[in-house]
Amino acid sequence: MYHQGKQFIPDVTTAEVPGIFRGRPIISNAKVNEEALINICPFNAIKANPVSIDLGKCTFCGECALAFPEKIKFTKDYKLSTNERSGLIVVEGQDKPIDVNPELVRKEIHKLFGGSLKLRQVSAAGDNSCEWEMNAAGNVQFDMGRFGVEFVASPRHADGIVITGPISENMAEPLQICYDATPDPKIIILAGTDAISGGIFNDSPALNRSFLDKYKIDLYIAGNPVHPLSIINGMLHLIRKR
Repeated sequence: MYHQGKQFIPDVTTAEVPGIFRGRPIISNAKVNEEALINICPFNAIKANPVSIDLGKCTFCGECALAFPEKIKFTKDYKLSTNERSGLIVVEGQDKPIDVNPELVRKEIHKLFGGSLKLRQVSAAGDNSCEWEMNAAGNVQFDMGRFGVEFVASPRHADGIVITGPISENMAEPLQICYDATPDPKIIILAGTDAISGGIFNDSPALNRSFLDKYKIDLYIAGNPVHPLSIINGMLHLIRKR
């Protein structure tokens, strides 16, 4: 689309996102009606005392920033990946980047996947938005493959799985089968709000998210949908020693 401008990204680790994009929000210490602020979010992503936004639940609709611009501002910071679920919670008065905690990365990830990472993507009742962005991460604009990170057709050829979508009841068993078919050691990545928290489908009886209670999640990539730059930088921060 015209408003997106030129899509070519010379350096995907330091680039600024072109066009319209809502990334990591900043919450100021300005005093506002916190009850009204909380109620503006139908997904329960905003909490009070102190005011915080859970990016694992946030749909990045921007309504909170539009209603309370003195309190919330969405930046263009696309580095929205962490290996701690609590790391996705942005708190007022803290302009703190979101990043992978290197102390929590399993040793075998750096040892085995630092130069090459093959992943099987599982759309667990996704709406195709995150799936499209996953595909875009490998196109000529972003070229994720130059870092040795690629998607493969079979879980038997993969080092781990990337889950998109809220995980419906019908996809719970296929997801488990895919995970079991992936050789050890393997990693699990959740990409997008739906995968991380269920998103707008949270608490729906049509979901079965019990898979996530069984295993350690190695990487959470926030976004609705996730941006290719978020995908690439999150994966690189996970597999590379820094």
